[in-house]
Amino acid sequence: MNDKITNLIKECEKECLSVFKKIDEISLFNQDKVLSAFQKNKVASRHFVPSTGYGYGDEGRDVLRKVFSCIFGSEEAIVSPLITSGTHAINLAVSGVLKSGDTLLSITGKPYDTLVPSFEKLKDFNINYECVDLRSDGSFDDENILKKLKTKPKLVFVQRSRGYTQRDSFTLHELKTAYELVKNNSSSIVFTDNCYGEFCCKLEPTQIGSDLAAGSLIKNAGGGFAPTGGYIAGKKELIEQIADRHIACGIGMEVGSYNASYLPFYQGLFLAPHSTAQALKASVLFGTVFEKLGRKTLPNIKKMPADIIRSICFKTSDELISFIQSIQKNSPIDSHVTPYPWDMPGYAHQVIMAAGTFIQGATSEMSADSPIKEPYIAYMQGSLTYEHAKIALSKIIANYF
Repeated sequence: MNDKITNLIKECEKECLSVFKKIDEISLFNQDKVLSAFQKNKVASRHFVPSTGYGYGDEGRDVLRKVFSCIFGSEEAIVSPLITSGTHAINLAVSGVLKSGDTLLSITGKPYDTLVPSFEKLKDFNINYECVDLRSDGSFDDENILKKLKTKPKLVFVQRSRGYTQRDSFTLHELKTAYELVKNNSSSIVFTDNCYGEFCCKLEPTQIGSDLAAGSLIKNAGGGFAPTGGYIAGKKELIEQIADRHIACGIGMEVGSYNASYLPFYQGLFLAPHSTAQALKASVLFGTVFEKLGRKTLPNIKKMPADIIRSICFKTSDELISFIQSIQKNSPIDSHVTPYPWDMPGYAHQVIMAAGTFIQGATSEMSADSPIKEPYIAYMQGSLTYEHAKIALSKIIANYF
């Protein structure tokens, strides 16, 4: 390795130590919480056994959702390999709670690209969709939120992570303040898109005031092991309504088989606090190094990240594409493949994605993606091990020396 690169990374690691210490503290806290949930619910090897057909009496499925509920401090949860993505989990929750004549209000502006079509499609079911944009500094617009709350929306949607926007993801304090604003001024249900944020803090949205939270198991909560799936956690009454939409009315959570072992879901969840910490450390190191190289990054490298996403702003589309391709080249899987921008379903612009991952598209593993538009921002996330991120980073920045 080039001595300049080695010295740069060592220098940056020293600057990261205070944030790394905070990450380790959170990881230890969450690991204890997860371990306690496993023990409280008496997880046993029989819970890894596959089920078939209707899945009546599937203990693996039922205990897994109890463990999730315990970790998330929620009354109930749906955790299922039949949920294909975070977008699917969010759509499932929205369609389970809202009925004709209801209103969905997003208080974090336009949602992530893949959610826009489904939210706009709500009008076909006589469900109104409205949103309040964030302020220019990325904070909640309390004044306009209060105005919209007067129209009595049934469901208030909060996107914890930034999506393809150049802002910080929301901290627990910011989320709690927003939840309190809604709760104190309406009877609306609060629903949080928790993707990329699980185990980044000591508490989850459902423990600080959100009635519902949803996410994907190929992100943080799956620990790099879950092969598919998603979850929705929250109040029992709401989860039961969503369960009827998930399977069928009157059946709820009583059926749903999985003819493969539940082992990776349990094992991934157990490892999730640690793998999330690894991803957070990777994010901080990438951010620190690229700022030394003159590139603007978010979140602030001196602060504790609120999720696992690191945005890096490049000067040109070619530089952006080269970075994404370098992530792919330094991945354990499909390192010989070169990704190019393409018209990806659900996105307004061409998108380039690097995901040389064991689980297809798993953002708990080191990956990166970006819409090809100005400003040219790469969104990097994940890394199952800090060591992999460090090795990849050293090779990626070789182009700058």
